Amino acid sequence: MSQEINAYVERLARDAKAASRPLAAACDAQRSATVRAMAIALRDRADLILAANAEDMADARAAGTADGLLDRLLLTPERIEGMAVGLERLACLPDPVGRVLEHRTIDCGLDLTRVSVPLGLVAMVYEARPNVTADAAAICIRTGNACILRGGSLAQRSCVAIARALGDAVEVCGLPRAAVSIIETTDRAATGALMGLRGIVDVLIPRGGAGLIQRCVRESLVPVIETGTGNCHVYVHESADLERAEAIVVNAKTQRVGVCNACESLLVDERVAGPFLARMLPVLAEHGVLVHGDPATCEAARAAGLGEGTAFVPATEEDWGREYLALEISVKTVSGLPEAVEHINRYGTMHSEAIVARDEEACERFLAEVDASCVYANASTRFTDGGEFGLGAEIGISTQKLHARGPFAAEALTTYKYEIRGTGQVRP
Repeated sequence: MSQEINAYVERLARDAKAASRPLAAACDAQRSATVRAMAIALRDRADLILAANAEDMADARAAGTADGLLDRLLLTPERIEGMAVGLERLACLPDPVGRVLEHRTIDCGLDLTRVSVPLGLVAMVYEARPNVTADAAAICIRTGNACILRGGSLAQRSCVAIARALGDAVEVCGLPRAAVSIIETTDRAATGALMGLRGIVDVLIPRGGAGLIQRCVRESLVPVIETGTGNCHVYVHESADLERAEAIVVNAKTQRVGVCNACESLLVDERVAGPFLARMLPVLAEHGVLVHGDPATCEAARAAGLGEGTAFVPATEEDWGREYLALEISVKTVSGLPEAVEHINRYGTMHSEAIVARDEEACERFLAEVDASCVYANASTRFTDGGEFGLGAEIGISTQKLHARGPFAAEALTTYKYEIRGTGQVRP
């Protein structure tokens, strides 16, 4: 069976690679029009996509899937419309291909230009996120790249329904259908086969839990752009407006729990811990959030009349580095800004971190000293998103430091080449 899977995946990849060449040669107007057609296809096929998603949701619930993953898996008419709108915004962005990045004449008189070009064939491996199918496919088409998609088994029907709709749109617009390819088997061996296709696949992007990402980093022969898990913090400084801090924490933790930019850890300056925790902990309890607290937090929770084991539990060392993706949060008091920064840089995942403070100097120190792809002063971490940043659809949040960092979309799926024009020069 594994040989059959390997042959199937390689055939898909070779066809997609072949499709990448005419796609790279397509003009901006054709690529942009194709992305708009893909948005229309999502709306036109919404009923079919929702029906497929309902089957995926039923199986996932029957399997006891956690609420955070169910939220990521769920599609609604509003979410499909949001996907379509993201694609339309992407289509309106300036062409990321063919940008002149540098132009100069070197000493021997050669005219040298550095221009942006597509990567070629982009592979995406992702879990219970059917929306990634649309985002990844559209971003690849917009940037002149072909894509081969490997969705998780929980979302298989949803991903295939979306990919087929998008493939039809690509074909109608005169581009090769294989430019949007999806692996339709749920056999885990397919992921390994995809990771072994160095020389066919140009880059692999994993998007999902830590296990998936680390497997790709360890095993892939194809270059990997690493997206990261989100152990995101909100730090309440001693100068914070406590009402503002409460609103930011509630939004960052509860607005949508199953996403990588949700707050998973709250740090509170010990100088304001008394009044802030007295108001914050009952609010978290009202929202159904289980607090994993340090001793000072647990003491404040008891003083507020909250039940141990239901509203709060003592935190363990593992809690400081945990991405819950659920209505749970770790809470720790700190002695000040230096300890908060040290804690975040030790336990964070370099995703999204926030400070709430009136003190502008403290904000600027936090922004400068915290090592993360997105660092906020007086705002929720929930804004880390390609759409919110004006990038159109996003392909992921990169927490690494090479090539792409933070929400990355069209521009990050290009590389560059040098074009050199001469008049007969030879090197002496």
